[in-house]
Amino acid sequence: MESFSAEKKLGTSSQLEKLPPYLFVDIDRKKRAAIDKGLDVINLGIGDPDLPTPDFIVEKAAAALRNPAHHRYPSGKGGIKLREAIARWMRERYAVALDPETEILALIGSKEGIGHLPRALCGPGDFVLTPDPGYPPYRSGTILAGAEPFPVRLAESRGFLPDLEAIPPEILLKSRLLFLNYPNNPTGAGAPPGFFEKVVRWAGRRGIWTAHDAAYAEMRMDGLPPASFLQAAGSKDVGLEFHSLSKSFNMTGWRVGWACGNARALKALAQVKDNFDSGVFGAVQEAAIEALGGGLEAVRQNMAVYKKRRENFAQGLETCGWKVFAGAGTFYLWCQTPPRCNSMQCVEKLLDDAQIVAVPGSGFGRFGEGYVRFTVTEKEDRLKTALLRIAQIKW
Repeated sequence: MESFSAEKKLGTSSQLEKLPPYLFVDIDRKKRAAIDKGLDVINLGIGDPDLPTPDFIVEKAAAALRNPAHHRYPSGKGGIKLREAIARWMRERYAVALDPETEILALIGSKEGIGHLPRALCGPGDFVLTPDPGYPPYRSGTILAGAEPFPVRLAESRGFLPDLEAIPPEILLKSRLLFLNYPNNPTGAGAPPGFFEKVVRWAGRRGIWTAHDAAYAEMRMDGLPPASFLQAAGSKDVGLEFHSLSKSFNMTGWRVGWACGNARALKALAQVKDNFDSGVFGAVQEAAIEALGGGLEAVRQNMAVYKKRRENFAQGLETCGWKVFAGAGTFYLWCQTPPRCNSMQCVEKLLDDAQIVAVPGSGFGRFGEGYVRFTVTEKEDRLKTALLRIAQIKW
């Protein structure tokens, strides 16, 4: 008879034990330790906009708080007015037609939808193709669903686009889902014209769901218009797209976004969500409707600020001898680490010698090694101070 072990029974799940420490939690811990020492830390780590949410959105939410209808459970998939506002936004911004009833699902931020999607479409024995380097929840959501992530390398030599033809056939046979993200976090790369059409044909031939994370769609800064995966012919047959108000409207703390596209995949995702949450708070839905209905000028103003910061900081880093990847957008800069140090050593030296928080490329996957990511979500004077400090570091 096997001996009883109370300690073993009180362990954590096997899926949770497979997860690495969440990247930004570890970075925040190091940052707080430096602040506790009394150091003046400049945080160029997490992509959290420093610009406030536009007043017209805040005022709408403040008024909506007093509506008793919002004090009860909201609709799990989002109210029809919100879904109609999303449909109008997608039609006017991207020329994408969507049925508000079946092809749009409101989310408590796009991150929760991305994290839940592998539970809806995959299971044990399935592979999920995750970009590497890439946003950590693609991988963690896969592991928590009991599926297996397979890293698809995003190489600088390919403009940080995936080489889908290089994926081994035995992996493709068991692959159920592919994640994409353009403009890309962490590299800032953009999807060139025709890229999404190629992906749709590739996924359709192999029967692989495709999920495009478009959280930075409005942050395209290379002169090309914002693009949607759903603009590609046949895209709704194989996939869906995630959008967020977090970056474009400076609403990270509000937690509101949406998934749109294939009705079958969205129904499955909604079923998962129904077992975990009760939908987006009604007052936040009203704020989102207000943003989508009249906030395009606010988005443009935000992007102008980030674009200027990004260009100036990139130029400053290059003056200091850094190699900066000239990406298409986002408020990130993806840079090669200086010689003779890996990405974690680089980040630790930035913090120790210059009191600057950055993110090691290795935190985005093994192919992120050799890079570091900076975020320009600080005021111009703080970014200038950061450059002065970086210039003094002896590598």
